[in-house]
Amino acid sequence: MSQEDVTLVREGRVALVTIRRGDRLNALSRDVMSQLTAIAIELRGDTSTSAVVLAGDPVFSAGADLSDRKLGIGVDVPLIERREALRIGPDMCAAWEAIDQTTIAAIEGFCIGGGVALVAACDFRIAGRGAHFRLPEIPLGMNMSWGTQPRLVNLIGPSRAKQLTIFGERVPAEQAETWGLVDAVTDDGGAVALARQWADKVAALPPLTTRMAKRAITAIATANNAASTYMDADQYALAALSDDHREAVAAFFEKRPARFTGS
Repeated sequence: MSQEDVTLVREGRVALVTIRRGDRLNALSRDVMSQLTAIAIELRGDTSTSAVVLAGDPVFSAGADLSDRKLGIGVDVPLIERREALRIGPDMCAAWEAIDQTTIAAIEGFCIGGGVALVAACDFRIAGRGAHFRLPEIPLGMNMSWGTQPRLVNLIGPSRAKQLTIFGERVPAEQAETWGLVDAVTDDGGAVALARQWADKVAALPPLTTRMAKRAITAIATANNAASTYMDADQYALAALSDDHREAVAAFFEKRPARFTGS
């Protein structure tokens, strides 16, 4: 299966999904997220697949494509329409979390914003040594949504999740491994190969019981996630209308310190 921005290739009991937009950003446009969601739903019903590797070529992702007007960000539309448009990100992450097969994200270059949200919904994360992670939402006057906060707390604990979310600073791959955000670090360019090795280990195991174990552990870890994040898309829509958000964006483009007022 091949689509414009996302490819799906099956090799035995392993599936490789690659985000490939033809640039060095791999930003998550609405079309890309729709493709990723559709592929996740398709894979969930595929009993011939045991493991899924999710990668980006040549980098993982710069996060949500803020230039895509179809995402409803910064567009002058009724709030209810903007709220509906904002479902695409959390729906994508939820679809990937719902896959019964073992999912392994292979991360090269950088993984930013929505990219972090997506890999946090996977079971494992393998990164090239030069890769880094960053959540720029808070410094830009927005909240971190897409159901990401409880997933990060599950992975790295509340203090590390606050550092990653609030400071908005780069976290190099090796530091991310120490925190527990990354499960293994390998040489640059080797993330997919190592992820494939992990996938092959899963593929050699009994598929039924492996799926049962994955689903049980995920259910335990995420039992309270929906209750704790049901408002995060609405918070995002509200924060995107704030003066602080407009000031943050202006300061970024004007290369000056932002002056926040809380309004």
